[in-house]
Amino acid sequence: MTLYFIQAFIYLLAAVIAVPLAKRFGLGSVLGYLVAGVMIGPVMGLVGQETSTIQHFAEFGVVMMLFLIGMEIDPKALWAMRVRLLGLGGLQVLLTAAAGMAVAWWLGLPWQTALTVGLIFSVSSTAIVLQTLEEKGLSKTEGGRNAFSVLLFQDIAVIPMLALIPLLALSGLKGDTGTSLDTDAGLSLVAGLPGWAHALVVVAAVAAVIVGGYYLSRPLFRYVVKSGMREVFTATALMLVIGIAALMSVVNLSPALGAFLAGVVLANSEFRHELEANIEPFKGLLLGLFFITVGAGINFEVLAAEWGTVVSLGVAVIAIKALILLLLAQIFGIRSSNGWLFTLGLAQAGEFGFVLLTYSVQNHVIPPDISQVLSLVVALSMFLTPLLFIVYDRIVLPRYRRSSNNEQDADTIDEQAPVIVAGVGRFGQIVCRLLRANNVPIVVLDHELEQIENVRQINMKSFFGDASRPDLLEKAGIEQARLLVVAIDDRDRAVQMVEHVKKYFPGVWVLARAFDRGHGYQLRVAGADDVMSETYYSALELGGHALTAMGVHPMRAKQMTWAFVENEKAHEAELFEAWKEIEQGINFSPRYGELFMKLEEALSNTMHRDWQAPKPEDVPVWVPPEHH
Repeated sequence: MTLYFIQAFIYLLAAVIAVPLAKRFGLGSVLGYLVAGVMIGPVMGLVGQETSTIQHFAEFGVVMMLFLIGMEIDPKALWAMRVRLLGLGGLQVLLTAAAGMAVAWWLGLPWQTALTVGLIFSVSSTAIVLQTLEEKGLSKTEGGRNAFSVLLFQDIAVIPMLALIPLLALSGLKGDTGTSLDTDAGLSLVAGLPGWAHALVVVAAVAAVIVGGYYLSRPLFRYVVKSGMREVFTATALMLVIGIAALMSVVNLSPALGAFLAGVVLANSEFRHELEANIEPFKGLLLGLFFITVGAGINFEVLAAEWGTVVSLGVAVIAIKALILLLLAQIFGIRSSNGWLFTLGLAQAGEFGFVLLTYSVQNHVIPPDISQVLSLVVALSMFLTPLLFIVYDRIVLPRYRRSSNNEQDADTIDEQAPVIVAGVGRFGQIVCRLLRANNVPIVVLDHELEQIENVRQINMKSFFGDASRPDLLEKAGIEQARLLVVAIDDRDRAVQMVEHVKKYFPGVWVLARAFDRGHGYQLRVAGADDVMSETYYSALELGGHALTAMGVHPMRAKQMTWAFVENEKAHEAELFEAWKEIEQGINFSPRYGELFMKLEEALSNTMHRDWQAPKPEDVPVWVPPEHH
């Protein structure tokens, strides 16, 4: 027992140290987990042979991830993506397997082994790709959705691959491998069944997941919820996912596929959000553990002996898959940065490659020595995947952003007005509507075509162009303008724009939208005459409603909100000066913290002052809401 505690501590400590560092340097959590595994495994030797066993357990994180993804997808949306799922996913698996088989056969492997190698490298890493897409907020993009379609098809394709591999056994390996077939045949419901019976059992299992998930899950969760014990609900959620995974395993189907189907069935359930909240922590922890075991499982002895082969094959796998994916992206119309996201995101081998490799050795299709090298190639390609996403973030995406901004020249600005509004998104639109309703002439600038088209539909004159460009501001009449409203959705550009205008056109009154207190201070330093936080007054209004809902008189609630504003203004100058110390390099200013606490104390005193309720004849009678 003590050994298990020590090993668990080592895994968790490695994650706690490496992952925050990786995130801080912009490398992503996946690369942090992989590096942590390498450090505690091959480099320091703190973990050993148990890594492979833990990896099989940690793969359950992939099952949970697909269950959660399934709950985010409406069945209609799944049907709508059938063309990409079958067409794009099918072609990717077919072409990549053919290319891998050709290379392996050219290297002198028998065609049976070569075909198996092609199948192994045709699948990508569901765990790494989906986790990274989610972290970076790219899962809803066109490239992210198409990558998900391909990954889902690959998970489905693993099933026929596992059925095909035993048929490719080499008679010459059966007496040489010395490997016993370690399967769960004793727990299989389809072992020894004829093909038609096997198919019936599989269909029945899938039907049980769909029908049971739809009709039985709701009564079950209602029963559990009535107990009022949250831990029982968590246990029920885990029981559901584990039960589905076990059912899929005993009929030789992918547990991840079964969990995905169950998630789709429960997508419209009233318990969906509670299920997500209960399963998400387990999913994240198991996925992190899985990535650590991938790094810890790298055999440095084999790598040192065959490093040239491993590196060259790893690079070849990524290059060949990238070429095929790029070709498919062009065929299916996945353009610009989305095409590169799709290409770079899937250009690696995946965790199912380890499963297929082990199964191939057990069934005498791939020799153990070749399997060790191929296992390192799979691990290396997975290890390089976060770096490919970094290439996408720092090289590909900025290039396409620049080109997209230059694809269409700025509109010819043929109007000038005393008010220029820079940025016409959700914030700027309200300002423009208020000014227009009062017949105030305005010139609107925005570099997002979609926003320009939206406001033109409501007959608001606007021009496409980057408002932070000095030449466009001059064409819009900044020299004669009385007022500039800065509402662009970019912190740095907003500050730079204010600095430029106040430097060269100091007579223009500048109103600026701030994202938060710190950004507001930056805009003040830049010279903005009036700064407004985008959420300040909406949050204040909602806070007033919250007080009213708790039984505070509406006029008293309104008085409290304005007292809050006055209290903030009274201490604004002091907080601003203290903030400057932080900006000058002091990580934490004790003075800022003391002032903030002083502000809170003053606010509390203001709120607890005596207040005389208005007389009934002065205001309408107000009745507090009933307590439930």
